[in-house]
Amino acid sequence: MRNAASKFIVLTVIMLILVSIPLNVKSVKATASENADYRIEQVSHRIKVLYDGYIFINDTIWITGPASLQRFLIGFPYKYGPHVLRCTARNARNASETFPVRLNVPLENHVGFYGVEINFPQPLNISNGTTHIFTVEFILSNDLLTQYAYDPSCFTLDFPAYPSLTKTATICNVSIIIPNAEYISGDRFEYSEENLPPFSYSPGNVTFSVPADEIQMFEKELKREIRITGVGEIEVSDTYYVTNKGVNEISSIELILPPNASNPIAQNQFGRQMQLVLTDAEINRYRITLTSLLKPNRSTIFTLKYHLPREVYITQEASDNFNFILPSFRHINYYIEQLSVTIVLPEGARILNFKEASVGNSYNVARNVFQETITINCRGVISLDSFDVETTYVYNVLWLAFRPTLWMWALTMVGCAIAVLWKRPKAPAPIAVPGVAIRLRPEDIKSFINAYEEKRRIILEIESLESRARKGKIPRRRYKVRRKTLETRLNTLSKNLTELEEKMRAVGGLYADFMRQLEVAETEINEIEANIKSIRARHRRGELSLEAYRKLLADYERRKEKSETTINGILIRLREEIR
Repeated sequence: MRNAASKFIVLTVIMLILVSIPLNVKSVKATASENADYRIEQVSHRIKVLYDGYIFINDTIWITGPASLQRFLIGFPYKYGPHVLRCTARNARNASETFPVRLNVPLENHVGFYGVEINFPQPLNISNGTTHIFTVEFILSNDLLTQYAYDPSCFTLDFPAYPSLTKTATICNVSIIIPNAEYISGDRFEYSEENLPPFSYSPGNVTFSVPADEIQMFEKELKREIRITGVGEIEVSDTYYVTNKGVNEISSIELILPPNASNPIAQNQFGRQMQLVLTDAEINRYRITLTSLLKPNRSTIFTLKYHLPREVYITQEASDNFNFILPSFRHINYYIEQLSVTIVLPEGARILNFKEASVGNSYNVARNVFQETITINCRGVISLDSFDVETTYVYNVLWLAFRPTLWMWALTMVGCAIAVLWKRPKAPAPIAVPGVAIRLRPEDIKSFINAYEEKRRIILEIESLESRARKGKIPRRRYKVRRKTLETRLNTLSKNLTELEEKMRAVGGLYADFMRQLEVAETEINEIEANIKSIRARHRRGELSLEAYRKLLADYERRKEKSETTINGILIRLREEIR
C-alpha cells in the first residue's frame, strides 16, 4: 500500500514538472517580448540651474526598432533619489501628450540606482525601423547646489553626469545650462560619450561663478487672487511666502508677472510699500527690493498687486455672457513649491463653464449667496507647466446697482430711527468728566522691546538646559538651580511685559493692533509646540509612520516660522517708531 502511494506521489510530481515547462517557456518568451530588441540611437542629457537654485534635467531619447515597446526604464545613482521633487514624461513631437510614470522602481534588479518607469498607453510600434522621440523631465531640489560663504557668487553643482539606461546608447550628448556662468572646475558645460554602457553610475559636479544675484537660493509658495469687478476690471493680488536657503542675505528677488500687467505695487506683510523695478519688459520681469535683508533660513511674506486689461483677458460673447482666459506662468525661470489660484467673480455672476489646461491640478468651486469663486491648487510648478485658466460666466449689469440700493435702504431705515428717537423726550444730560489721555513714551516702547527679547532668550536657554539635562551633559543639582533662576527672571519679565502690553492696548491704534498680532502669534507657537510634542510621542509609540511624522513635523515647523516672522516684524516696526 505504501509503495503504491509513493509511486502515485512521484508520478504526480513528474506530471506537474512536465506541465510547468511550457508555462515557463511561455513566461520567458513573454519577458523577451516585453524587453524587445530596441536600440537607443541618441540621448540628449540637459541640466539647467533655475534662478532659485532648483535643478531641471531634460533627457530626450531617440529609440528605434525592430520592437513594440510598452515601457521604458531610466534612472541615475540612488544618491539623487531623495532630491527628486517630480518627474514628467511626454512625447517630444507633441508636448501636450504625457505618459504615466512610476518613481523609485528597481532598475532591472540592479542595486544603487533610482529608477523611473515610463508606461506608454499604447505600445510604441517601431518595428518598421521608425524612430520615436520622447523626453523625461526631472526637477531636483536646490540642496544639490552648494553656495560658498566666502564668495556667494561661487557655486558647486552635484548632478548625474549621465542617465542610467538598461541598454547601450549610441551617443549621449550632455549640456549644463547656467546663464552667464563662468567655468571654474569639474565637469565641462558640454561633453559627450559614445556607446554609453548600460547601468552607468556617474555622479558629476561642476564649480562655477555667476554675477551677483544671478542665482538666489530660496523656496517659495504663491497664493494668487484674481478679482473681477462688475465693470470688468481685473485686480490681482499675489502673496509670496519666501524662505532663504542660501548662505548670504537676500536683499531683492526677481519675479515675473502675467503679460500686460500694469500699475504693480509691492507691499510687505505690514503694508509698507517696497521698491519695484522693471528689469525685462519682454517677459514682464520685476525686481522687488525687500524692506529688510532676508537672513539665511529665515522667511518673509510680501504681496504684489496689479491690474490686467479687460480687453485682453475678457471677451463678451453675448449681452450677459463673458469669457475670461488667463495664461499663467509661461516665462517663469523658477520653481513654485505650492500654488493656489483663486478667481473671484462679480457679485451676481454665475459660472457656466470652467476649463483649466494643466495636468494634475485640483480645483473647487465655492458658492455663497451672491458670489462664486474658483480655486485651483497644485504643487511643483515650472514654466513647462504653464496653463490657461478659462471660465465662462453670465452676469447682468443690473447687479451694479445692488449694493447702492442696499445702502440706500439701510440709510433710510437709520434716518427713520433717528427721527423717531429725536422726537422722544430727552433726559437730562449727565455731567461729563474729562478723561486723561494716556500717553506712550519712547522709553516704554524701548523697555517693551528689550523685555520681550530677553524673555525669548530665556525661553531658548531653558529649552537648551532641558536638552542638556536629558542627555546627561549637566549635573542634576546644577540644572535645578539654573532652571529656578531662569524661571524667576522669566516671571518678573512676564509681569513687566503684561503692564507694558496693557499700556499699549490702552493707547489704541497701531500699538493695540501690534499687541493683538503678538498675542495671536504666541498662541499659534504654543499650540504648534504642543502638537510637535504629541506627534513625537506618537511616533515613538509606533502610532505614526516615519513618512507621516516627517510631513507633519515639516508643516508645523513651517507654521512656526511664519509666526516667528510675524513677531520679528512687529519688533522691527516698534524699533522704527522710537527712532
